[in-house]
Amino acid sequence: MVQSIDLGGFQGGGSHPHFLIAGPCVIESEQLVLDTAFQIADIAKQVGFPCIFKSSYDKANRSSIHSFRGIGIAEGLSILKKVKEKVQIPVLTDVHSVGEATMAGEVVDILQIPAFLCRQTDLLIAAAKTGRVVNVKKGQFLSPWDMKNVVHKLEESGTKKIVLTERGASFGYNNLVVDMRSLPVMRGLGYPVVFDATHSVQLPGGSGTKSSGQREFIAPLARAAAAAGCDGFFMEVHPNPDAAMSDGPNMVPLHQLKELLQQLHQICQVAGKAENNIF
Repeated sequence: MVQSIDLGGFQGGGSHPHFLIAGPCVIESEQLVLDTAFQIADIAKQVGFPCIFKSSYDKANRSSIHSFRGIGIAEGLSILKKVKEKVQIPVLTDVHSVGEATMAGEVVDILQIPAFLCRQTDLLIAAAKTGRVVNVKKGQFLSPWDMKNVVHKLEESGTKKIVLTERGASFGYNNLVVDMRSLPVMRGLGYPVVFDATHSVQLPGGSGTKSSGQREFIAPLARAAAAAGCDGFFMEVHPNPDAAMSDGPNMVPLHQLKELLQQLHQICQVAGKAENNIF
């Protein structure tokens, strides 16, 4: 049975409604973040999805050393705090080190462990000890059943506030595929499972010095994940993805978000959660 978890003001997992994690890949400016957060929150409320705002103060795994990484942790956390206060929704951000986990844990509701760092024991321990919810993205190099070891590290470190996210698996060079079986498999570990619809269509390093992506496959994969019985959806959303400073090719244009969420909501109503699906 999947645990129900407080995600910063609403319950996720268990029999609770599906939820949304959404926002620009990286914090580009305070104004962009606040404007986008207000619009995402309004759209999610209209459709019926409890919402968490996501954006990163630093993208530490960019392909090129010359790529824009973000505005830094101090300014980034200050902006995320304003989102919490002004938009009145919970916030999530990536952390990359023990020190970052401690600092971010004082501000955000959910700490996200990037896929490439999902096996870093010290980082998992530090995130667990903050008392915040910890969302771990399954590494592109891991099977879904291998995430049991990640879960055990977090549990042994004192937390059961855990969310697991599927974001695709490496398939040859510069390509990812999604095995929808991973959603019920990871849900079997007892915690809510999220489908990352935007990183799953990424083409890592596909443009040489940066990643590319296939935005046209976001909606089909998200619909499939809804039918497979996930608990939530992760989507990077931007008002103008083609001008975004990170991950533009695999972000959802803000003006298309409502229609996609409406489709997912309808499928979720029929499919339910993984343990209730009939095979």
